[in-house]
Amino acid sequence: MPNKVPVQKYFENIKIKTGKTPDEFKKLAIAKGYFENGILKSTVKPAQVIAWLKKDFDLGHGHSLAIYHTFKGPE
Repeated sequence: MPNKVPVQKYFENIKIKTGKTPDEFKKLAIAKGYFENGILKSTVKPAQVIAWLKKDFDLGHGHSLAIYHTFKGPE
């Protein structure tokens, strides 16, 4: 059985590394124009967000993807 890391642990590690919470990343993403009326634009793809978080915050793929999923909200 694979060892799954709870998503909350990802967010704790992201906070340690960057000093930012998922809500703070969302505010930055809003400023970048990724959201419209509080909703992630359909034109914003996971790879775009992941590339931004990797480049600007040195996050890994998994941590960046976890942040992206908070942007999308519950499905």
